[in-house]
Amino acid sequence: MAAQATKANMPVVLLKDGAEQSKGREAQKNNIAAAKIIAEIVHTSLGPRGMDKMLVDSLGDVTITNDGATILKEIDVQHPAAKMLVEISKTTDNEVGDGTTSAVVLAGALLEHAESLITQDVHPTIIVDGYRKAAKKTKQFLDNIAEKITANDKSSLLKIAKTSMQTKLVRKDSAQLAEMVVKAVLSVAEKNNEKYTVDIDDIKVEKKAGGSINDSAIVQGIVLDKEIVHSGMPNKVTAGKIALINTALEINKTETDAKINISNPQQMKSFLDEENRMLKTMVDKVIGSGATVVLCQKGIDDMAQHYLAKAGILAVRRVKESDMTKLAKATGARIVTNLDDLFEKDLGSAELIHEKKIEEDKWVFVEGCKHPKSVTLLLRAGSQRVVDEVERSIHDSLMVVRDVMEHPSIVAGGGSPETFAATKIRNWAKSLEGREQLAAEKFADALEAIPLALAENAGMDPIDTLTNLRSKQIKGEKWIGIDVMKAKVGNMQTSDIIEPLAVKQQIVSAASEAACMILRIDDVIATAKSAGPPPGAEGGMPPGMGGMPPGMGGMGGMPDMGGMM
Repeated sequence: MAAQATKANMPVVLLKDGAEQSKGREAQKNNIAAAKIIAEIVHTSLGPRGMDKMLVDSLGDVTITNDGATILKEIDVQHPAAKMLVEISKTTDNEVGDGTTSAVVLAGALLEHAESLITQDVHPTIIVDGYRKAAKKTKQFLDNIAEKITANDKSSLLKIAKTSMQTKLVRKDSAQLAEMVVKAVLSVAEKNNEKYTVDIDDIKVEKKAGGSINDSAIVQGIVLDKEIVHSGMPNKVTAGKIALINTALEINKTETDAKINISNPQQMKSFLDEENRMLKTMVDKVIGSGATVVLCQKGIDDMAQHYLAKAGILAVRRVKESDMTKLAKATGARIVTNLDDLFEKDLGSAELIHEKKIEEDKWVFVEGCKHPKSVTLLLRAGSQRVVDEVERSIHDSLMVVRDVMEHPSIVAGGGSPETFAATKIRNWAKSLEGREQLAAEKFADALEAIPLALAENAGMDPIDTLTNLRSKQIKGEKWIGIDVMKAKVGNMQTSDIIEPLAVKQQIVSAASEAACMILRIDDVIATAKSAGPPPGAEGGMPPGMGGMPPGMGGMGGMPDMGGMM
């Protein structure tokens, strides 16, 4: 019985050796601490006066940016709770394109304020309930103050595009770039009843280091980072008829191994002549369709190039699939996979197809398209680092202009909607019963983390600025925010600092959901990594079984059979 009793007192081992577990308050503390560190990393990059981060990856490649999503993507976070914050920045970037830094800063602030409630023994579930109600209410308040605009109102769209770029490296050139962005989005926007849809993929962005940001331009057509395949071809075609071919203009290798026995030079000549004849037939089909420009997704044989050049046809090979799709939209051509199916009706048209030298490379421009549903933004800057950052800024700006066109509601920037919502939430919180009221009040405090960060990054006194902002907001001046460039509190609407409502709604949703998810975790179990098979086990048989036992190597181990003969 004693033995049984001993057995009964033995510890129950559930987890593998090396597995780690943190429970209760400790787990919550760790998770919140990790999320707060992530928020602190991006905190200083918020707003027009925000600082940039230099990120160096394992290969030594350098990225300089203040884009929240890019920073978090590049730093390769390990902590599971911190990964959730990285996730919300990615989601926000994919959904609305802008506000990635704000979403992470707000999520960090929500968790920080929740921590003070947890230390006061407020149960996390109550905090989560309070936060969810407050988030829903915040979105309603933002909706109430938002202004409806005309979806294709160019002046409003320009203001929104400029506001998006105010926080980026390209701030000084924002007027020119905003003009390009709005023009590009309006070119590809499609109207369905009264609503607009914008497919950002229709806007091609090409970048080339060299020159300055001012040299960036919009091309009403497609720019291909390829050159014309043969020097004998024309490098400029006007009123071009364009064939888009998704098959190789070369002799395909046979599927099975084939062997050709050639015994004399004449046979060799016949073989080569036959190859040339086949290529000539291919090119004749192209010429027969009436095409003057050939854009091929696959390769073009040297001999085929020669025949095309003789016919005065401009040809480009190995065009990317995505570019082929854009070209089909822009020129009205059909992508042909079999040359037998190539007819005049399948050809597209463009006013001008020409080759242009960009720095040391030659690129092909297809301009003046029939249906310019695809446009290209050609971005330039002094160095590769800068041109990469310009591309990121342009992406954010394109997305916010799209957001407004699809959901034409705007709010002011500079932290004014967050401060307005915080004031409203404090008043509304009084109607809640129990400890949820405390959570809602903390939600209001967290919303003010965004104007606080803006003031801090601008070198203003954060407390004085916030109290000044609150007092003006309470008087009913809902557009009052922090004018970071002038370092004072002012009317954001008259300063043309305007943001889409969709972005603000997404920030509140993403941040509150992430914070609630992290708060609900009270147990973190990290299993140990598998040690893998023991040495020698992957060979199939255990060591020492490689073949037969010693002495049985062939028939040498058998007794002498000479006496049996």
